Amino acid sequence: MTEGNFVDYVKMYVSSGKGGQGSAHLHREKYIEKGGPDGGDGGRGGHIIVRGNSNLWTLLHLKFKKHIRAGHGEHGSKSRSTGADGEDVYVDVPLGTVIRDTETNTILFEITDEGEERILAEGGKGGLGNWHFKSSTNQTPRYAQPGMPLEEKYVTMELKVLADVGLVGFPNAGKSTLLSVVTSAKPKIADYEFTTLKPNLGIVKYRDFQTFVMADIPGIIEGAAEGKGLGHYFLRHIERNSILLFLIPADANDIKKQYDILLDELRRYNPEMLDKERIIAISKSDMLDNELKAELKTELDNELPIPYIFISSVAQKGITELKDMLWKMLNN
Repeated sequence: MTEGNFVDYVKMYVSSGKGGQGSAHLHREKYIEKGGPDGGDGGRGGHIIVRGNSNLWTLLHLKFKKHIRAGHGEHGSKSRSTGADGEDVYVDVPLGTVIRDTETNTILFEITDEGEERILAEGGKGGLGNWHFKSSTNQTPRYAQPGMPLEEKYVTMELKVLADVGLVGFPNAGKSTLLSVVTSAKPKIADYEFTTLKPNLGIVKYRDFQTFVMADIPGIIEGAAEGKGLGHYFLRHIERNSILLFLIPADANDIKKQYDILLDELRRYNPEMLDKERIIAISKSDMLDNELKAELKTELDNELPIPYIFISSVAQKGITELKDMLWKMLNN
């Protein structure tokens, strides 16, 4: 999937169908001049229904659909004939999509399961025909109910990537390079910050044909929780990852300090993210000789509170061991 095709934020106007009007018809046929009321009910207006689809990874298919309208219910007719219901409209979205009311910014619901269906805009009920109002004191009612009005609203759809492992790190830490090595994804890679502007997903192939999903999230900078840099644009994608893989380059001035800054940004954005399992990968470790590596290892054993591993995506070192660690954590 190319970066331009990854759409994770769309706004649209949705409108359900209005209910059909009930009929006020009076029965008439040959030899029956004054038959009783036989007006049928109006049909229900169509719903706008959001449905989870695990085959979708992005909201690209909705990017240019700014208006979605369901069909109106048809009016009732004679002989107690009920009008046809308006046609429902299904909007398929990838799993992990959050639907908000654009005006109030409140979350209406989230779609997380395959085939899950939620009504976004409910169609108006059809009006009752006049035969419902017949009584001993009012045998020929000449009125019927109108259909209920439609429901319309502006909504915002946000995709929060559902992945087993989320890559967390500062810009240019080597996240895209790692993803390209352990999966068949082809993210944009270059020697400058913010090469990745949108999340990339890849499927990691493990032993015995088993797989798990890894997401490369755009780099964090200090103040991201307040919206600096790409800010909330990418932090929301980390919320749905099972494991957070912190990627810190071996040539960093202070590995522990970088980890603390990254962790603090996550905590300020959403404290619940600290409940996720975490692991640190020291990338670009091919730049270290054995003596430097041993010295750094002694230092990190005393400083880091979570497991860590030395890797090199370019030299393909430590990659298999990293997969083993991630798989074990995922299956615990």
